[in-house]
Amino acid sequence: MSKTNAGRFFEDYTVGDVITHAVPRTISGGERAMYHALYPARGALYSSDEFARACGLPASPVDDLVTFHMVFGKTVPDVSINAVANLGYAEGRWVRPVYPGDTLTSQSEVIGVKQNSNGKSGVVWVRTTGRNQHDEEVLSYVRWVMVRKRGDGDAPETVIPKLTDAVAAADIVVPEGLTFADYDFTLAGEPHRMSDCAVGEVIDHVDGVTIEEAEHMLATRLWQNTAKVHFDATNRSDGKRLIYGGHVISLARALSFNGLANAQMIVALNGGAHANPCFAGDTVRAWSEVLDMAETDAPGVGAIRLRLVATKGDADVLRGDDGKYNPDVLLDLDYWALMPI
Repeated sequence: MSKTNAGRFFEDYTVGDVITHAVPRTISGGERAMYHALYPARGALYSSDEFARACGLPASPVDDLVTFHMVFGKTVPDVSINAVANLGYAEGRWVRPVYPGDTLTSQSEVIGVKQNSNGKSGVVWVRTTGRNQHDEEVLSYVRWVMVRKRGDGDAPETVIPKLTDAVAAADIVVPEGLTFADYDFTLAGEPHRMSDCAVGEVIDHVDGVTIEEAEHMLATRLWQNTAKVHFDATNRSDGKRLIYGGHVISLARALSFNGLANAQMIVALNGGAHANPCFAGDTVRAWSEVLDMAETDAPGVGAIRLRLVATKGDADVLRGDDGKYNPDVLLDLDYWALMPI
């Protein structure tokens, strides 16, 4: 009997299966430092304990996307190690900040399966939950991924989950104690409040980052993401290593600081699509569109819904006349963030 594991293929998933993922990970300040080294992240709430305390938190939490990457990475050996591509996200909610010293674990439930028409792969939907050492939920989200089939055998019966279009503003969880009543706009880096934004407004974040192979590989290892398409150049017919979609998300989010420096905390992920593949040598730029705004019960804290687009091309270009994503578009992400009113 082989001691090694080739990972799950499409035929191995059954709706209702619950998968507990290895390996627990204790977060340290090292993850924060590495995250800020990999991406031009400058959010004040995630950079300074003193700034965070002035906003009512006990200390500076790790970036919300660090939590996402850590929880996501643990799922890869069980969900997407044999993936062709990660396709999208929905119903994501950050419900509790994560601080250095917290230990994260992940668990996923299979909620949908559908074989592709080519008979060589299928789409698997999972709902993943991340918890801390106290068994408290910190993050949950749905994602769907295209997975190779092992052979030509029968496919599981098709089940396509019904997912909400967006997390309702009323379901957003504001961290306990958070207040922007005495928010320091000078230290945060920009003067713009949520009330300075308008639904439909498009913000070009101006800057760009050219992706290097070494940085992408380092990031993918840091999050313990073992998907073959990110490491093994022989796994794709073009001989290229696919850039982990989370790497593109973090780059775009960091670039959005220029224009949205005060959109401090991601609290919900309404939807997302990796529109086109990204490879080393691509230069990633970003633009955002304001989709909605809402008040919260926390002092001075508003919720802003944003579309974040990562692209190799121009701002405000998303789809062609045929309704398909423009070939330059890499990411289309819809999320809620907390921002001073």
